[in-house]
Amino acid sequence: MLIKEFCAENLTDLAKLDPKEVSRVELCDNLAVGGTTPSYGTIKEAAAYLHEKGITLSTMIRPRGGNFVYNSLELKVMEEDILIAVELESDGLVLGLLTSDHQLDLEGLEYLLPATQGLTLTFHRAFDRIPKNEQFQAMDHLIDLGFHRLLIHGDASDNPISENSEHLKKLIQHADGRIEIVLAGGVTKENCSHLSQDIKTPYVHGTKIV
Repeated sequence: MLIKEFCAENLTDLAKLDPKEVSRVELCDNLAVGGTTPSYGTIKEAAAYLHEKGITLSTMIRPRGGNFVYNSLELKVMEEDILIAVELESDGLVLGLLTSDHQLDLEGLEYLLPATQGLTLTFHRAFDRIPKNEQFQAMDHLIDLGFHRLLIHGDASDNPISENSEHLKKLIQHADGRIEIVLAGGVTKENCSHLSQDIKTPYVHGTKIV
């Protein structure tokens, strides 16, 4: 069964979503920079609207565009945004923190975890910036931290995701059902079924999957 996650910028396009086709929504702002945290009002209204439709909501926690290396002040902003997203009945949170040498920022993640209060956690495409041979251990760390999903393209470029299929298959094999591997980046309504069958994961994500 194909499980589609629609990436929504603010409230745009939510009205067209059919719960028979879309299981969940990632809500963000500023897709031009890869997505940032949406406003209080946007999260509140999206949660109410989507829950009435029977669609779950994951809220992006990212204070700015650019890299994924955050200072102590930015971590405090992310913590506050997480608490607000929890308060407004988000079902999940989407975030990604790295060090300057493209490793998981384990210290930063551990700082934020208490605020998440058990919500479903997705590590976003910042993961693609970790060197490929080190992604397997990074995945293990995320599983140990309690992450439920990993949003991934296969590398940090904008090449067709199909070109990364062999690496993605290795990651899925390594995951062994411990974490959901969600295909992202160039996934569309036209190619999502083929990608899912080829790479062997039912989870797909994008702005053009419906």
